Amino acid sequence: MIIVPIKEGENIERALKKFKRKFEKTGTVRELRARKTFVKKSVLRRDQVKKAVYRQQMQLQEESL
Repeated sequence: MIIVPIKEGENIERALKKFKRKFEKTGTVRELRARKTFVKKSVLRRDQVKKAVYRQQMQLQEESL
């Protein structure tokens, strides 16, 4: 459960903004979207490797500049 303490006289929009930020950090929506469809472990691993290769290439490219 997410608890957002509100100070006296604080604006509701500001409290909602805090709530949304905390909610995003928990990663609930991301997890729900991931659970929507089943992804085989081999496909998941392949995607992780592709991301790692991409990051490594970007890092090498950044260092060469």
